Amino acid sequence: MLLTLDLNDARPLHEQVAGAIRRAIGDGSYAPGDRLPSARDLADALGINANTVLRAMRELRDEGLLEFRRGRGISVAGQADGRALLVQRARELLEEARRYGYRRDDLIAILEELP
Repeated sequence: MLLTLDLNDARPLHEQVAGAIRRAIGDGSYAPGDRLPSARDLADALGINANTVLRAMRELRDEGLLEFRRGRGISVAGQADGRALLVQRARELLEEARRYGYRRDDLIAILEELP
């Protein structure tokens, strides 16, 4: 799994990790039943604390996307809800717009201008 984090992003790291895993499930990189790397392996690859990755994975478990099984690791329990995936991406877009000085209303106006 290739995950990247934006250190300039104001969102907490666990939210960024959860969003990246959610997107990977939503775009089909991981299908139901596929095993994910361990939290420690992901943390090492990202250069962050394993507890941060575990927090993200617990959020996804609570959403019903991941399943924790003793002795079998963490696997994908189901497909990402399309709406949940869009909400995540909309949040990311809104955060980026704020970095450029745009407000929520400005972003809505931009979206309404699109064909």
